[in-house]
Amino acid sequence: MSIIVLFFLFLLMLAISLPVSSTLAISAFLPNFVSFFQTGDFSGMMTQMAVLVRNFFTGVDAFTLLAIPMFILAGGIMAKGGMSNKMFNVFAYFLANKTGGMPCAVILSTLFYSMTSGSGPATVAAVGSMAIPLLVKLGYDIKWSTALIAVTGGIGVISPPSIPYVLFGAATGTSIGALFIAGIIPALFIIALLLIYAVGYCKIKGENKEKLLEYHKEVRQKGFWHVFKDSFWALLAPIIILGSIYGGIASPTEAAVIAVIYSLVVSLFVYRTIKFKELREIFVNTANTYSALLFVLAAAVAFGRTLTLMRAPQQVADMVLGTFTSYFAILIVINLIMLFIGTFLDTTPAILIMAPLFLPIAVSLGMHPVHFGVMMVINKAIGFVTPPLGVNIFVSSSLTGLPMTTIMKHCAVPLITFFIALIVITFVPWFTLVLL
Repeated sequence: MSIIVLFFLFLLMLAISLPVSSTLAISAFLPNFVSFFQTGDFSGMMTQMAVLVRNFFTGVDAFTLLAIPMFILAGGIMAKGGMSNKMFNVFAYFLANKTGGMPCAVILSTLFYSMTSGSGPATVAAVGSMAIPLLVKLGYDIKWSTALIAVTGGIGVISPPSIPYVLFGAATGTSIGALFIAGIIPALFIIALLLIYAVGYCKIKGENKEKLLEYHKEVRQKGFWHVFKDSFWALLAPIIILGSIYGGIASPTEAAVIAVIYSLVVSLFVYRTIKFKELREIFVNTANTYSALLFVLAAAVAFGRTLTLMRAPQQVADMVLGTFTSYFAILIVINLIMLFIGTFLDTTPAILIMAPLFLPIAVSLGMHPVHFGVMMVINKAIGFVTPPLGVNIFVSSSLTGLPMTTIMKHCAVPLITFFIALIVITFVPWFTLVLL
């Protein structure tokens, strides 16, 4: 069975809306069935299938993958506990009376919250549920506000700690800690571009200065000490989580557990925004989210083994390198392929499938694996806001009731900031490697 036929059938199954986990599992076993019908070797087929079944279990039996459910749980606790609201109040205190100040406060809040959740959709849900109604109340267009949150939420997978970095590290053996460090400057760069965009938009379109000054006066009346004291524990969360990793105190997996414990203590006993009886719902939601993800992980590992046995990475590398010779052309082609696949394939299977295929090509060009990992994750962040998948758009649509097509249309301009960052980070390794 050829690689082209296998990928065609894989895409066909996705097109008819077969679940991703089922598609990956069928694709993993399909070549064995075809081989059996061609050779009649039943014992050989059963041996290979037994190996694949073992891969389903061994592939997810990894200590590093424990970081994923822990970060999902920590994000759920922080969202329920309203910690994103606390972070926002500090930025609003200083920026509410500035041009574009409120959208900038939302963008900065998104950055800080993303440093605790590791998830794009979770960041959109947590920050958007608070920020969109406030922006609309202050006179900003609801369509623009919703699109801004949807696009900015993509920073949730670029800034550390990021679940896609964990997946990439697990799939390729790349240091997850190094990926977290490498993601800092790209995240700050994208945030800077988004801040420039927000200020420019507000200067061109104008703002309701009367409402903004009234809100600024209301926030200022509380006093800086009151606002800071109320937000202190929320602002401390990313410092503790990332500080434990960069300080060598904890591995990314251990830091995820620290995030859970910290968010529980702060939400239950400091802010008292969560009651013990509400924890069951949070734990159940986390289990539901991760269980679905776990099936995809297991099937993707088995499919990856099948691709390896079929020498897919070598064939893809030969095809790309045989067609294109320029370093720039090859990286552009890889980015275009990843952007295309990201429009219809979720982050987890996309990374687990494409990372082993394209990383050898990138390394052969002299590209550092960490540099390639950050580039791939930025591609996936763009995929969160592009149809037909557009998970961030789906989440933001559920928050406001706006049609997804309307939100997509208003995402086009702010999404340019991510494309600019992708181009710069792809061809300027300094952005990802300077802190390593």
